[in-house]
Amino acid sequence: MSDKTTAPYGSWKSPISTDLIVQGTTPLVSADFDGQDLYWIESRPNEGGRSTVIRLGQDGTKTELTPSPYNARTRVHEYGGRSCCFHEGALYFSNFEDNFLYVRTADGEFERITAESAHRYADPTVDSGRGRIYWVREDHTESDIFAETAIVAMDLDGGNERIAVSGNDFYSSPRISPDGRQLAYLTWNHPNMPWDGTELWVADLNDDGSVSNARLAAGGPGESITQPVWSPDGILYFASDRSNWWNLMRIKDGAAETVYVKEAEFASPGWLFGISDYDFIDESMIICTYTEKGVKHLAKIDTAAGTLIPMETDYTFFSSVHSNGTDVCFIAASPTEFPRVVRMNQKGQLAVIKASAELAVSESYISQPELIEYPTEGGKTAHAIYYPPKNPDYGAPADEKPPLLVHVHGGPTSMTSAVLNLVNQYWTSRGFAVVDVNYGGSAGYGREYRERLKGNWGIVDVQDSANAVRHLIDRGEVDGSRVAIAGGSAGGYTTLASLVFTDVYSAGASHFGLSELEVFVKDTHKFESKYLHGLVGPYPEAKATYAERSPINFTDQLSCPVIFFQGEDDKIVLPNQAELMVGALKEKGLPVAYELFEGEGHGFRKSENIKRSIDGEFYFYSRIFGFEPAEEIEPVEILNLEK
Repeated sequence: MSDKTTAPYGSWKSPISTDLIVQGTTPLVSADFDGQDLYWIESRPNEGGRSTVIRLGQDGTKTELTPSPYNARTRVHEYGGRSCCFHEGALYFSNFEDNFLYVRTADGEFERITAESAHRYADPTVDSGRGRIYWVREDHTESDIFAETAIVAMDLDGGNERIAVSGNDFYSSPRISPDGRQLAYLTWNHPNMPWDGTELWVADLNDDGSVSNARLAAGGPGESITQPVWSPDGILYFASDRSNWWNLMRIKDGAAETVYVKEAEFASPGWLFGISDYDFIDESMIICTYTEKGVKHLAKIDTAAGTLIPMETDYTFFSSVHSNGTDVCFIAASPTEFPRVVRMNQKGQLAVIKASAELAVSESYISQPELIEYPTEGGKTAHAIYYPPKNPDYGAPADEKPPLLVHVHGGPTSMTSAVLNLVNQYWTSRGFAVVDVNYGGSAGYGREYRERLKGNWGIVDVQDSANAVRHLIDRGEVDGSRVAIAGGSAGGYTTLASLVFTDVYSAGASHFGLSELEVFVKDTHKFESKYLHGLVGPYPEAKATYAERSPINFTDQLSCPVIFFQGEDDKIVLPNQAELMVGALKEKGLPVAYELFEGEGHGFRKSENIKRSIDGEFYFYSRIFGFEPAEEIEPVEILNLEK
């Protein structure tokens, strides 16, 4: 006889609470070396999402280099990324609260080195021979949407700041050659995004910080170049998707050549500054990560022999890969392990330095992911990750199938990975099935797969999400009458479009999602202000298409309840996007709920708001799907819901 309690799906009691999710987790932003010292940046939800730099010295001493009130984070492109660098024991960093640059000297003193808060800085590189730092600077003096971007040089004390490279819409990745004579950098112009078309340039560095003899090394409007890295012997490497896959290439004897050919992605889309998927251990050996069929792998590439050497680990996700010439560090995760900073020595031995969290519940509560491929429109195949319900203490009535929650990732040029995520486990341990969809347009499956979404946002992503549901229903896995869809940002748009343009779902949750595309293209920040030109069509020429794809214009086709979560200070998707939709649903008489979080931007960083958005969504579904939560949850006000 089983000792499990029989209870309806959704009403299972789970030890995976939102307190456990936010209190026990410290998101890891990046990791790198300063000589033999290892440092990483972590984000702290219980401190309002403040990012801080931690250094682990050779003697094992751990030091927080940027204590409160400092917040080592940059606002460039709004999404930020690489915000600091080291030089001779001093830490130079961007402070999120005021946009100023600061230095923490080797003896622990702090000094502000810039004076203009309308200037934002990111992606620094040190010219150690001349005592200078190059930054990507975003100048918001005249306009936020039309901020001017340039690469600037400044002395170590912030003095003599001057523009080194300018004239294009965007710049990133300034990287100085080992001999200090050349500067490599990436640039692109509207309407391209960095995964659409970028150019790699190389210029000579002058003693006064200026550059000369700038020349195009690779790239163009139909080729995405990313992550330029100089080898120790001065050869410029980079990732290019000219073969459909981001493979590693180099400039040798004035021409670009591929280092190793593989139908896999050796790079990631450039949403953030400073993404690093590979680095040099020595002149002829690269440590790298690559994505193949939705899973990341660790490997070495012998650049002289042109061979790839797989490295077996238990991890299925890697990021922030760096080497100091002897050791390697990276952030890694797996389906049963949270992201962690890992150090690998010359013998290949791995040591966990910092885990974002430790699993505080039995692994028996953890639902294991299944990578699924399924048919979708046009005879094509789409990808997703399926998590069945899992709780060792409960079983459901024999005649019941679980409700399904469809998670749609943001971006939309992003991807979801099969790694331990307590948010997914929150749902599965309470009796939900979850499917994370890597719809056409997602990264990790080649340029052709990414470009399925070109001109088709609101169509391909909607179809692929719906077909994931149909696939699981056909397999007999889930209850087709209780299917919800949820997503944040671009995933929120796909959520709303799916609720309007299909009849697959019976509820939905939009987390800071778009509902009116024309409002977005007019109001959003510079980095994404032309993003929709590729995803939907050029604006205003394709104005009619924007209207046809905007869920707000088709609320008459919406017949199920929706809950909205929104940051009051969101500069990427403004609150009016949610409020337009809430008003329409309210007027139509459909059940609707709206939670507006003060002091939050695009994505929630404060622990209380992260908790509320998860628990609130679960409570909402409990009222819509008709099950009783096992735990007491603060109610959400649901308008138009019959008592």
